[in-house]
Amino acid sequence: MEFKNIEEQIIQKYKDDENFMIRLFVQWCANHKLNPQTLYQQAYPEQQENLALKEVMESDDGFEELHIDDETMLDVLQLFGNDDLAFVVADEIRKFTS
Repeated sequence: MEFKNIEEQIIQKYKDDENFMIRLFVQWCANHKLNPQTLYQQAYPEQQENLALKEVMESDDGFEELHIDDETMLDVLQLFGNDDLAFVVADEIRKFTS
């Protein structure tokens, strides 16, 4: 019984962390006046709309004052295995740093 509880806690922690990563991505996009859904679709054209991304975009969670560093954003995306999205973000970074 205790193992199941620990497993549930681990799963919930991952979901919470993933949601935080999405919030950071949405804020990073806002910082650079980019549409997060457009970038996500570029990275994952075969996927349908990402509901978690949509929910975060529709919520007002007070991140508007936070500036997300480009390298931090890339690191967080890669940490969660979003390498395709990290590639698209890196491409955008190259565009506005050139």
